[in-house]
Amino acid sequence: MPEKYDVVIVGAGPVGLMFSACLARLGSYKIKHIDNRAEPTAIGRADGIQARTLDVLENMGLKRPIWAFRPGLIFEVAFWGATPDGHGVRRIGTTKSYPDHVDTRYPFTTALHQGRIEGVFLDDLRSRGVEIQRPWTIRAATSRGPGVEYPVDVELASVDGTAVEKVQTKYLFGADGAHSVVRNLMNIPMIYKDPTVHVWSVIDGVVKTDFPDIEIKCTVRSPRGSCMIIPQGNNHIRIYVQISPDESKKLSASASPERIQRMANEILRPYHVEWISVDWYSAYHIGQGISQKYSLDNRIFIGGDACHTHSPKAGQGMNYGLLDAHNLSWKLHLVESNLMRRELLHTYETERHAVASRLIDFDATYAGLFSSHNPSQQANDEFIHIFQQNSLLTSGYGVEYPPSTLTAATTNNQSSSSSNITPSQTTLQPGRSFPPTNVTRVIDAHDVPLERDVPFNGSFNIYIFAGEQPHQTQALTDLSNHLTRRNSVFSRTRRSTQTTDLSYESRHNPHSALYTFSLVFNATRSSVDITALPPFFQPYRYHVYSDDVRRQPSRQGTAHAKLGFDPREGGVVVVRPDGGISWG
Repeated sequence: MPEKYDVVIVGAGPVGLMFSACLARLGSYKIKHIDNRAEPTAIGRADGIQARTLDVLENMGLKRPIWAFRPGLIFEVAFWGATPDGHGVRRIGTTKSYPDHVDTRYPFTTALHQGRIEGVFLDDLRSRGVEIQRPWTIRAATSRGPGVEYPVDVELASVDGTAVEKVQTKYLFGADGAHSVVRNLMNIPMIYKDPTVHVWSVIDGVVKTDFPDIEIKCTVRSPRGSCMIIPQGNNHIRIYVQISPDESKKLSASASPERIQRMANEILRPYHVEWISVDWYSAYHIGQGISQKYSLDNRIFIGGDACHTHSPKAGQGMNYGLLDAHNLSWKLHLVESNLMRRELLHTYETERHAVASRLIDFDATYAGLFSSHNPSQQANDEFIHIFQQNSLLTSGYGVEYPPSTLTAATTNNQSSSSSNITPSQTTLQPGRSFPPTNVTRVIDAHDVPLERDVPFNGSFNIYIFAGEQPHQTQALTDLSNHLTRRNSVFSRTRRSTQTTDLSYESRHNPHSALYTFSLVFNATRSSVDITALPPFFQPYRYHVYSDDVRRQPSRQGTAHAKLGFDPREGGVVVVRPDGGISWG
C-alpha cells in the first residue's frame, strides 16, 4: 500500500519552507517535503523582507533568528539619474523606504540573503520534526476527485532516477519555482503581462567605493544602463545590473563576475566600485507572468514563483510567495479541523491571484520606467512619484482582499442584535491588515502590541473595544449571553467536552481553536476589574487590556481613537488568522 500523507510539498525554497513551518505550528500534520537540490541555498538569490512579511514572521516567532544575522536595514531609497551632459550620474532625489502614511512597526526593508532565510526555516522545522528529502523530484500527480480521504496520487523519484516512491496525500503544494513541475503537471499556463523578457545580472560581495550612497538602496538610470544597489549589512553589498538586449544574447558571458563588475562601473561613472571579495553572482531572465489558476480541485495548489513572476526592482517575489503559503496554510488547517467548510479553500486563489495581478501591473510600469534612459527632469520626477505612490503596495500593507465569505463588503450596514455594542464607522478597512495598535495588558501591566499578542495559531481574533467599562457593563453581559446560546456559532464550535480550558498553555483558545477574544477598555489599567467580566469572557483574562499605554503622548483612549471607535461606546473588529480585517 502507498504511504499516506496529509500534505506533500514540492520545493524547499522560502515558500515551501514557509508552508511547512505554518502547518507545523497549526497541527500534527504528516508532511512529505521534497526538493530537487542536493543542498539548500548557500548564499545569494532573494534577499529583501518587506515590513508586512516581517510582521508575519514575527508572529511565527521567526524574527529573532533573522535578527541574529544582523541584517541590513534599508530606511531610505536614493534615485540617481544622468548628469545634464550625459557623461555621469547624480542623485536626483531620495525618499523613505516607507513614507509616513505607511503605518508599520518596521519602517525599513530587511536585507538578508536567501541562504540564511532558508537556514532559519530549516532549523525551525528540524526542531519540530520535519526534514527535507533531497534530491528528489515529482514525476506525476493525479487527483481522483471528491469522496476519497487521500485523493491525490503522487509519484516521486530521486533526481538520479535510482529510486521511485508512490504516495497518496490529501493535499499537494507546489512551491517549485518559475519552471514549476507541479504547474506543468496540472497543465496550467502562465500568462505574461509584458512579452519582453528582461535579463538581469546580480553580484554580492564586499566592496570599496567612492559612491556616496553605497549604504542605502539606490536605483541608478544612466545612458549606459540601469542598476540597483542593495546594502545587505555587515559591509556586504548587492548590485543588480540590467543587461542590454545585445548583451543578453550571450547570457553565460554576461554572467561572469568580471563582466558584471565592468557593466556596473560603466553605469556608475564617474564613481568607481572595487570588489574586495565576491560572495555570489548570477544572471537570469525574468518576465511579469501570472498563472491562469492556482489550484486544482482544491487539493493541488501552487504558490510563489510557480504562479507569479516579476522583476527584482520592486523586491516582492519572495515576499508575495511567503504570504501565499501563509494564506493557504490556515485555511487548509481550519478545513481539516472541521471548523470551516471545504469551500473556504476557493478563497486562496481568488485572494492571492488578485493581489499578484495588481503587483504585476505595478511592476510592469515600474520596470518600463526603470529601463528608460530618458534624462529629463519630468521622467525623473515620474519615476520617483510611481515609487512613492506604490509604497503601500510594496510594503505589503496595500494588499486588499475582495469581499467574500471571509471579508465583509462594508462596515456601515452591519449591526448586532445581541447587544448594544455595534460596529462603528472606523478607519478599519475589511480586506486590509489590522494596523499596529498599542495597549496595556491588565494582568501584568505590560505595554504590548495588540496585533501580535496572540501568535499565529489559525484562530480568528475578535477584538472588543469596550469603551468605558461601567458604561458598557450591560452590553458585555448581553453579548456574553448571546455567545453562550446553543445555536450560536461560538457554542457550536466549542470543544466537544463543553469544558473551558483554563490552563496557561490554552490561554489564547480556552473555548475553541476557531476563535479568541480580546477586550480593550478605555480606562486606566488599575481601574479595570477582570473579576467583574461576564462569565464567557472570564477565561480570557490574559486578553484584557487598558487603552492607556504609558508611552503614548495622550495615553488614555489612543487605540480607540486611532481605529475610529467612540471612546465611550467602543466597537468590534474581527481579524482573520493571517492578520487581515474580516469585519469591523
